[in-house]
Amino acid sequence: MADIEPFDSTHFLKHLTHQPGVYRMYSAKDEVIYVGKAKNLKNRLSSYFRAKVDSIKTQTLVKQIANIDVTVVHSETEAFVLENNFIKKYKPRYNVLLRDDKGYPFIFLSGHEHPRLSSHRGAKKLKGEYFGPYPSSWAVRESLRTMQKLFPIRQCEDSYYKARSRPCLQYQLQRCAAPCVKGLVSDEEYSQQVQLARLFLKGKNKQVIDSLVTKMETASAELRFEAAAKYRDQIGALSKVQEQQWVSGDQQEMDVFGFAYRNGIACIQTLFIRDNKLLGSKSFYPKVPADSSADEVFQSFILQFYLAGNKLIPKQIVMPCALLDEQSINQLLNQEAGRKIQFFKGVRDEKRRYLELANTNADTALESRQNHQKSVFARYVELESILEFEQPIQRMECFDISHTSGQQTVASCVVFNREGPYKTDYRRYNIEGITPGDDYAAMAQALERRYTDVKDQDKIPDILFIDGGKGQLAQAEAFFDDWPHEKAPILIGVAKGSSRKAGLETLILAGSHATIPMESDNPGLHLIQHIRDEAHRFAITGHRQRRRKEKNTSKLQSIPGVGAKRRQSLLKYMGGLHGVLQASKDEIAKVPGISADLADIIYEHIHN
Repeated sequence: MADIEPFDSTHFLKHLTHQPGVYRMYSAKDEVIYVGKAKNLKNRLSSYFRAKVDSIKTQTLVKQIANIDVTVVHSETEAFVLENNFIKKYKPRYNVLLRDDKGYPFIFLSGHEHPRLSSHRGAKKLKGEYFGPYPSSWAVRESLRTMQKLFPIRQCEDSYYKARSRPCLQYQLQRCAAPCVKGLVSDEEYSQQVQLARLFLKGKNKQVIDSLVTKMETASAELRFEAAAKYRDQIGALSKVQEQQWVSGDQQEMDVFGFAYRNGIACIQTLFIRDNKLLGSKSFYPKVPADSSADEVFQSFILQFYLAGNKLIPKQIVMPCALLDEQSINQLLNQEAGRKIQFFKGVRDEKRRYLELANTNADTALESRQNHQKSVFARYVELESILEFEQPIQRMECFDISHTSGQQTVASCVVFNREGPYKTDYRRYNIEGITPGDDYAAMAQALERRYTDVKDQDKIPDILFIDGGKGQLAQAEAFFDDWPHEKAPILIGVAKGSSRKAGLETLILAGSHATIPMESDNPGLHLIQHIRDEAHRFAITGHRQRRRKEKNTSKLQSIPGVGAKRRQSLLKYMGGLHGVLQASKDEIAKVPGISADLADIIYEHIHN
C-alpha cells in the first residue's frame, strides 16, 4: 500500500472545540473510514494522536487518516443518534456494522367494522392493534396460518372484501366467517371471535379456552348442538396449538440478548418475548473490525439495533454485559420509546433462564458459522491451488440468464467473497432490445451494464464465472478485449454436462478454451457449483417476478375502452386479476368508472 501524506493532527487539534459532537475520519480516497461520537471532541480526538497508543486497531486507523471533520451537537444523546445515522449512511470499514437494520413484522388487527388480520411492517399509521414484533416474516405467516384455523376472521384485502357478493373458498374451508356476505354471520358473533383472537395474541390462552367452554355449554343447554360442536372443535384445535406453543413465562414485554465473540467473529442472539410468549429468536453477525473489544461490539450493536427505525423498544432489556455508556444510552432509548426502559444484567429466576438460553444459542450459532467459514476457506484454498493463484481470491462473480421461450429475460450477477455469498452486491438486469431467446446477446448486454462504468477496483472480481458453454464465454471474452483497467478478471465458463448432473460440469478457461479437470468430490468444484447455483436461483427468481407482473396485467391490456386508469381501478377494487376473472358482469359494473355496457365488454373479453 502506498504511503499517504501524514495528517497534521497538531494544527487540527489546536482550534478544536471541547463541546460534544460526532467526528468523521476520511482516507486519502475521501472515503469515510470511521465515525465516532464524543462528550468532549478535543479530548477524544487527541487520544488518537498520543505518542503511545496501545490498540492495534487505533494505530492502523490513524495511519489511514487524511482528513477529519466534526459536527457539534447539544448533548451526548444527540451525538448517539447522529453517529448512528452516519454509520448507516457511510458504512465505515473501522466501525462495527449491523448488517440487518430492517424493521420487524407485526400481526395487525385492523379497526374496521369487520376487523382483518394481516402482517404489517413499517410505520404504524393504520388504525388498529399491533402484536409483536416477530423475528421474521415466516413467523408471522405461520402465526396467521394458525390463527386462520382457530378463529374464522377474514385475512383478505379490503378491496377484495368490499367486492364480494358470495362467500369465497375460505368460507367453504371454515377458515373465515364471511362477514362480507350478509346473513352468514352476525356482527355480534364476529366481534366475539375477534375478541377471542385478540386475547390469544396477548397470550391469554386459558381465558380464551374458558370463554369457549362457557359458550359450548350454553349452546348445548339451549339445544343448539351444531353451534356447540363448532365450539368443541375450536377448543380442541386451540388446546392442540397450546401444546405446541413456544416457551411461555410471565414476562409481558422483553428483549433478551445473548453474546458470543471469538476469533474476531461476533454473534448476538435476540429473544423476542411479548405477552408472556417467546415469539422467536434471531441471530446477528455484525461486521467487526480487527481488534475490537467485546464491550465496543455489543454497545455498537445495541445502538444500531434500536435506532434503525420501526423497531419496538420493549419495557425490559436483558443484556449479557454492561454497556460502556449505559446511563446515556438508557436516556436515549427512554426518549426514543417515550417511556421508561429498564436494563437488566445480573438477573435471577426467569430472566436468568432466558439469558442462559440466549447465550447458549449465541455460542451454538457462532460455532456453526465458524465451521461454515472453515469449510468455505478450505474450498477457496483448493480452488486457488488448481488455478495456480499466487494471491488469495478475494472476490468472485457469476452471471446467468433466465427466460421462458425468450420472454421476460432476466440476467443475474451474484458475488462471493472469502465468507461466501455477498448479497449486498447482487444485481439483476431486465434484458430488452434483443431477439427473444438469444442468450448470447442477453449475456453481452448484462456484462456491458455491469462493468462499463465500474470505478472501484475492489469491485472488479478476481474470477468471473459464466454459466454456459463457449458461446456465452465468447461474449465475455469480446467485452474484456478492450478492458481499460489494469486489473482484469479470469474468465471461466461453466458448461453443464450432457446429463446436467452436479459433478459433471465442464470448466472452460477463456483464451485457450482448455478445460480444467476437477474431480466431482473436489472442494474447489463445490465452491464453483455453489456460486453457479446461486446465480441460477437469483436469475430465475427475478424472471418469475417479472413474468408474474406481466401476467397480472396482460389479460386487461387489450380490452377496448379500458385504459391504464380503468385497469388500475379494476385491479384495486377487485383485489387483483384473480378477483376480476371471478367477478360477474354486475360486480364489474360496480367498479367506479365502469358502465354496464363496458362491464359486458370486459366480461366477454376476459372469458372468451
